[in-house]
Amino acid sequence: MRRLGFLLRWDTALAVALVVVAVLGTQISSQFLSSYNIFTLCTNIGDLAIMALPMTLIIITGEIDLSVASILALSAELLGYLWMHHWPMALIFVVVLGAGTVAGAINGLLITRVGLPSLAVTIGTLTLYRGLANVVLGPNTVSNFPTPFSNLGVSGFLGIQWLSWSVAIFVVLAIGFGVVLRMTPLGRSLYAIGNNQEAAFHAGIRVKRIKLGLFVLSGFVCAAVGMLYAFELSSAGENIGIGFELQVITIVLLGGVSIFGGTGTILGVALAAFVYAGLRSALLLTSSFNENDFQVVSGGLLILSVLIPNVPSFVQRVRELAGRRRLRGDALARPGGSSEAGVSG
Repeated sequence: MRRLGFLLRWDTALAVALVVVAVLGTQISSQFLSSYNIFTLCTNIGDLAIMALPMTLIIITGEIDLSVASILALSAELLGYLWMHHWPMALIFVVVLGAGTVAGAINGLLITRVGLPSLAVTIGTLTLYRGLANVVLGPNTVSNFPTPFSNLGVSGFLGIQWLSWSVAIFVVLAIGFGVVLRMTPLGRSLYAIGNNQEAAFHAGIRVKRIKLGLFVLSGFVCAAVGMLYAFELSSAGENIGIGFELQVITIVLLGGVSIFGGTGTILGVALAAFVYAGLRSALLLTSSFNENDFQVVSGGLLILSVLIPNVPSFVQRVRELAGRRRLRGDALARPGGSSEAGVSG
């Protein structure tokens, strides 16, 4: 109950932070709440937020996936390559989604079957998949996608001018992920694995199979986002999505998901995504901030998102240490304790 209460307070703090960011943005620029700026904000954050959903489940189980941006790039450039060679779009969707699924499965198999740590595996595949992406399309850029697809980055969802397609998709997926995480045996299993993997295994939870499924899901979702992102940009080319993996992890951890696993909510991640996007948009509307400057802010948020949730446990350890020292001091202050200390001296 204490842990649940902390999560609720964290989500409440994020909701308050979102309001503060909105007020700050309106003070910085009258254009902050304009339809165009909100649409741009939604377009910028929607793809990251979608990738943050499977990442949330992976981190809750105590693992991590640093290859998400590379799978996105591989999928986007494979899309461009196949379209450049006149493949039908329906078949391209199947191939690209299959490639992303295989990439996620490779991560999962190396982690669950070979027994390698997820950090090391996904650092390796981050480079591997990015390299494959550059080999697939090379220095070419493809930008002649069909108009209905290339319009995804400039037209609102179902005619709603301020709502991007990516955020609309994220909202639907977030509801589904939230229901699974909080209301199903699978969701309870994810928390159990993150809190104590050995205990979860002995309780009959198929730990390896679940983790493998999460990495496969991550690969599939990142492949879909890769195609969506290419359509939003109306182009697929080299160096697409660089740095997205750290932004996704920042959003997840800022949402209250513990880097050590076992805690986190989809609601917190959703709120964190919009806080992150709103803060970025507000700062970029000032004359003194640019994209490179915001990287400093993003790095600071990543550190704080790891540090702040662990403050209570740190304070508890300090109190326990102080209590042990006080008891030791009381024991030495007693007549028997004092003489024993003198003899041992």
